[in-house]
Amino acid sequence: MDVKEIKSAVSSLDKSKDDVTVLKLLNILNDGVVPSESLLRETKVGVAVNKFRTSSNPEIQSIVKKMIRKWRESVQNEKTKKKSSVSVSDGNKSGEKGAEQTNSVAKALPKENKFHSGPRNPKTDGIDTNIYENLTRNASVSALYTALAIERDDSSEHIVAVAKDIENEVYRSEKLSISDSYRTKLRTFTMNLRNKKNPDLRDRLLSGKISPEAFIKMSPNDMAPEALKKEIEKLHKQNLFEAQGATEKRAVTDRFTCGKCKHKRVSYYQMQTRSADEPLTTFCTCENCGNRWKFS
Repeated sequence: MDVKEIKSAVSSLDKSKDDVTVLKLLNILNDGVVPSESLLRETKVGVAVNKFRTSSNPEIQSIVKKMIRKWRESVQNEKTKKKSSVSVSDGNKSGEKGAEQTNSVAKALPKENKFHSGPRNPKTDGIDTNIYENLTRNASVSALYTALAIERDDSSEHIVAVAKDIENEVYRSEKLSISDSYRTKLRTFTMNLRNKKNPDLRDRLLSGKISPEAFIKMSPNDMAPEALKKEIEKLHKQNLFEAQGATEKRAVTDRFTCGKCKHKRVSYYQMQTRSADEPLTTFCTCENCGNRWKFS
């Protein structure tokens, strides 16, 4: 694929809403893009593809990670070959050029996971979470770190900083005490972050879209995965529709006179309350005084 074709595919990818179209475009880019530093910088295809890394669709997540890894390795191999071709006499210049090239690659592609493929936690990442003298606070930071690091490529330093900020905000909200409320809140936040179906919540926290201060004030509904939110909203609308459907449709007329206040503004509806060959029963309500009566 040439630059024009890649830019066109990227534009279509940005506008795509359904998973079928996204998968189709990702496969086209995966098969057609021959990555180079200049191509990635010019088309910004790596950035566009990386946006779908946190998709709720596991198939999309898988192909995105595969593409980013493959492109990164290809570009790095290209740079390695160029560096090896530089003469010994230009060693110093080569070192400077190599550093510039490494920075260029880092900008052209999103960060790739430098950790092992297994689950991340403070121990496997070599992070010391013994920050405070209180063991409960240290355990809370460790649990938050493990939850935040699920399927993430962020640096250990960044993840532990966010985990520490969340714990500190909860500790401050509990007036600097390790209470039952403190433990309950930390347990709730950790469980929501550990939900593998909710990568968006982890992403928003680690990208800074949600501050730790705002995060600890979120309700369980606010923290729910987008798919669950949509399902809840769908059920709410369905229940509302059914509730409205069960309400009798009333019409307002001046054909009836209220026997109590003599006003003629009366609402009414009709129902079949007896056998099918009997006339409908009319139920009336005076809009002025609320008096009700019925007749057949």
